[in-house]
Amino acid sequence: MRNLIIDIGNTRIKSALFQDQELVQELAFTDLEEAIPVWKTLELGHCLVSSVRWSKEELEKQLGFSFLFLDRLTPIPVKNGYGTPETLGLDRIAAAVGGWAMSQGKPVLVIDMGSCLTFEFVDGNGVYLGGAISPGLAMRAKAMNQFTARLPLVSLSEKPKKLMGDSTQTCMQSGIWYGVEFEIKGQIEAYRSEFPEIKVFVCGGDAQSFDSLAKDHIFVVPNLVLHGLNCILNHNVE
Repeated sequence: MRNLIIDIGNTRIKSALFQDQELVQELAFTDLEEAIPVWKTLELGHCLVSSVRWSKEELEKQLGFSFLFLDRLTPIPVKNGYGTPETLGLDRIAAAVGGWAMSQGKPVLVIDMGSCLTFEFVDGNGVYLGGAISPGLAMRAKAMNQFTARLPLVSLSEKPKKLMGDSTQTCMQSGIWYGVEFEIKGQIEAYRSEFPEIKVFVCGGDAQSFDSLAKDHIFVVPNLVLHGLNCILNHNVE
């Protein structure tokens, strides 16, 4: 069964073609006018769309093919034990489902490195329980620049060459980067002390920059949200 997964964000449109659980092709676009002709050439069984930009009704007029629209009422393959499910972002639950699907029944911690750094936990019984949210790399840099008089806006395209900065800029870069790295390692250690069999997945736009974290039971899967969305689609069509 071939599935088309479409994830429409505020600035980019990500899509992926799956054969059952296997990702066959990944395609990214800047707008629907560019994407729709490509999608219509694909031989599909089912399609799921997650969108923060357009409603289901708006997309039905534009896409020209049938799809399942992801919203808070869409059945998912894990039990949602979150205290305020109406506030839970769909990208967060999709990432959690993606990690759960790959964990083979073990407790799973999914770390999504986007604008925010999010931690999502699903226990061994398949119950999503929540986690934590903190600022991501770029948000930390912007916060220091905007809320101080003299600190510059620094960029972080790669890991600082040394832990100890020797200028204001390199001290900021070290503080941001290693602050995130040590936070991730600390969270993993805390969860692992309570759930020794836990598996950890790191995903999101900054995930590949932290691929050095990958080791036993820690996996870097940048497109994990797409895998989670495909798992949700299969759950609904089976």
